[in-house]
Amino acid sequence: MTAPSADREPDPGLADAAEAAASPLDLLLTDAALGVLRRFVPSPSALRLAAGLARITAGRSAVAPGKRDRRFADPAWAHNPLLTRAMQAYLASAGTAEELLADAQLNWRDNERMRFVLSNLIDAAAPSNNPLLSPAAWKAAIDTGGLSAVRGLRSLASDLSASPRVPAMVEPDAFEVGRDLAVTPGAVVSRSEICELIQYQPVTPEVHRFPLLIVPPMINKFYITDLAPGRSMVEYLVSQGHQVFVISWRNPDARHRDWDLDSYGAAIVDALFALRSICGVAKASVCALCSGGIATSMVAGHLAALGKLDELASLCLGVTVLDQAQAGTASAVIDRRTAALATAASARRGYLDGHALAEVFAWLRPNDLIWNYWVNNYLEGKTPPPFDILYWNADTTRLPAAVHRDFIEIGLSNALTKPGEATMLGSPVDLSKVDVDSYVIAGIADHLCPWQSCYRSARLLGGRPRFVLSTSGHIASMVNPPGNPKATFQTGPDDLPDPADWLRAAETVKGSWWPNYSEWLAERSGGLTDRPDHLGGPSLEPIQPAPGSYVLDR
Repeated sequence: MTAPSADREPDPGLADAAEAAASPLDLLLTDAALGVLRRFVPSPSALRLAAGLARITAGRSAVAPGKRDRRFADPAWAHNPLLTRAMQAYLASAGTAEELLADAQLNWRDNERMRFVLSNLIDAAAPSNNPLLSPAAWKAAIDTGGLSAVRGLRSLASDLSASPRVPAMVEPDAFEVGRDLAVTPGAVVSRSEICELIQYQPVTPEVHRFPLLIVPPMINKFYITDLAPGRSMVEYLVSQGHQVFVISWRNPDARHRDWDLDSYGAAIVDALFALRSICGVAKASVCALCSGGIATSMVAGHLAALGKLDELASLCLGVTVLDQAQAGTASAVIDRRTAALATAASARRGYLDGHALAEVFAWLRPNDLIWNYWVNNYLEGKTPPPFDILYWNADTTRLPAAVHRDFIEIGLSNALTKPGEATMLGSPVDLSKVDVDSYVIAGIADHLCPWQSCYRSARLLGGRPRFVLSTSGHIASMVNPPGNPKATFQTGPDDLPDPADWLRAAETVKGSWWPNYSEWLAERSGGLTDRPDHLGGPSLEPIQPAPGSYVLDR
């Protein structure tokens, strides 16, 4: 065996393996010194659980659910002795299980994986989900003469018959795209095999000279930015005098298996050229969300490498993670073996099924997206209430196998944190060269793209970043129209490297972040000019009214 030379860095793979082996080795050496029987001595957490269960059995426990825990809101949980004891035993056991995990002091990746499994088991075991204990189920059965149970079983059978095999969160006919959602006036002004480009009708006498291109995720449909009137970001920005364009991605199938990140990047480049041509300007701004933000950031790196970054007036990234280090549960559960199996599965089919993604996302927040609807749909036999965000969430799309592979490879290697490791359209991507002003928005309760990861991502970009932390989670943080009395957002200094330090220094602002972004964008949009007389431009005449045809593909 040859020893590594002193002037050479150790193999990163060997370093990772050594780190992974350290914890088991520590455990073995400790047990060898102290004796393995110590593992069978009850821990303090187990003793606390036993004492707590004894108090619960005797009816002397003060264990109670949190104020925001809707599972036990029915008065029967507080007043029926049997239900009260069942609830308290559950809460005590759940708390002890979480303490045991914390006491284990696992490394970050193992802790996230175990927390995911443990939280799902805990949430599933809640007595509120049990049809024999749930007061909601009994009341519904009495009120309907047992019909609620029949409806519930029918709904269960229907949901299990097809992917994603989770309780339906919204009825399939609750809304109609083009009638209830995505109704801001506009027209498709360009169509390619991969996307449509929609231009929206200006409503103000004057408009900002530099237009805005919105790039949605590839794994969802664009109308998350154009929901119902009054809840549409597109509608709001148009009302503030911005010239707004949106990319509507095609819902691909097996024929489009070879569309990769370069394919989507080229579509973004073409869209930016079309915007500048239609508006007769040299610059355009971009607002990109989630996976669309990853592709757009890489396009910005491509433009920087070509010396064409002056074509971008500003860059906005919504719930976008560019730095994949410790980026939440999704980042923790994937490794090389899992990634190889996932990419092989999508390669065989030609795409990643959107229903499969929806199922994964639901299990990341089981109480809100699984068990809440389990009780409503199956135990109470009710139909879920209509909600535009959940309808959009259920309107899934597919992801081509090639871009699925590219996203996984970038995530596994954390390539965007390493200048030149990733490429876009043949150009090495160095995000530090993207020195346009950036506006980065994250959600404080985001379970898919943790806000701390979004903050670290903002630090990768050159230029002057503004980081804004919105209330709520991954989607609701983006759908944050003015007028919501509960809405707030936080802003802070631009020069703090640690997200925890930024949060301590941040200032809370009442209201939606949309006006804040609109004002920031206006300052970088080249002043005002008369609004155009018509949509489109030379060789880019309107093809059909918004929302176009690609958004209707299922």
